[in-house]
Amino acid sequence: MTGYTASFEPAMRLALAEAVLAEAVLAEAGLAEAGLAEEGQAGREPPGTGPEHGEPDVPVGAVILDEAGTIVARARNRRELDRDPTAHAEILAIRQAARALGRWRLTGLTLVVTLEPCTMCAGAVTAARLARLVYGAEDPKAGAAGSLWDVLRDGRLNHRPEVIGGVLAAECGAVLSEFFASRRPAGGSHLPPGAG
Repeated sequence: MTGYTASFEPAMRLALAEAVLAEAVLAEAGLAEAGLAEEGQAGREPPGTGPEHGEPDVPVGAVILDEAGTIVARARNRRELDRDPTAHAEILAIRQAARALGRWRLTGLTLVVTLEPCTMCAGAVTAARLARLVYGAEDPKAGAAGSLWDVLRDGRLNHRPEVIGGVLAAECGAVLSEFFASRRPAGGSHLPPGAG
């Protein structure tokens, strides 16, 4: 790993912490309280969630950095919590950064995410004009930054961000593997499609 690539490790550790936070809160409290605190609903369990309802979100975390390396946004998957198929960590972080900066063009910013983005999220990276995508684990079943598809480097698009993959890949992959291992039946070994 080059020094340039390694320079993104601290930000990836923050994204990992964001991903693990959701899992830890659910494991310790049986609630999705951490995600609700942002909306002033801390302490209240949303209807239909909790250990007796549905599944927790896949632990994917994302942070967006400005040119100086300051965090502009941070998010984690909330598809199950929000019952929203678009509530991927990347999409939520992009929305948060756009609100914080008051603009949709996020030129000069870097998205750091624990799992290679899917096609929806890769499209959002392009649409937001992010300068750079840094991801941890590859997603061979749904990845759109080089594994299955390579949306971000497609020469037909009007914007192509720099893509850096594999930053803390083993650690990011371990979080996902542990999550899915705890949910699959004994003897099962496959990840569900679109896990990210």
